[in-house]
Amino acid sequence: MTKIGWIRHGSTSWNKEKRAQGKSDIPLDDEGKADARKLAERLQSDSWDILYSSPLKRAKETAEYIAEQLGLEIHVDPRLLEVDGGQIEGTTERERIERWGEGWRTLDLGIEDPSSILERSRNFIEEIIQKHEKMNIIVVSHGAFISHTLRELDAESINEEHMKNTSLSEVVLHEGKWKCELYNCVVHLEE
Repeated sequence: MTKIGWIRHGSTSWNKEKRAQGKSDIPLDDEGKADARKLAERLQSDSWDILYSSPLKRAKETAEYIAEQLGLEIHVDPRLLEVDGGQIEGTTERERIERWGEGWRTLDLGIEDPSSILERSRNFIEEIIQKHEKMNIIVVSHGAFISHTLRELDAESINEEHMKNTSLSEVVLHEGKWKCELYNCVVHLEE
């Protein structure tokens, strides 16, 4: 049985300002670093074999805390980048409405198409399950990318809930079918 633990990076200043980050390379803020440490401690309670991360600072910094705690090497993979936000990157909802109007979501602002996101995701998953069959894999990535991926893997178990910073979602491949066994969990922040 192959298991993938999908982790959204820790918080950044842009998360707090509700700015679209996309592929902008924003580092963790102090809270994001503290939460990443708590997550890394939590992950010790399970057995993990390999660690992948998006190359963006906020994900890679989160992965560094995990790598240090679990003694794993980080494998950086550009397919794990956040959804490209095009022209909306760096803006808040209010700024988008001021700039493009209430219907900004219907405009072509260079935002990455869902089919492109899912193609990256499928390619990554196919490769890692071949390389790491029957292993427990941690993947540190980004909220929109993880949401699209999880809905593709197990639409029945996934809702539209916003992915929380440092959340852990686990999917298990059993007899050729993915099943989400844990979704958007942040119990390590509640202790």
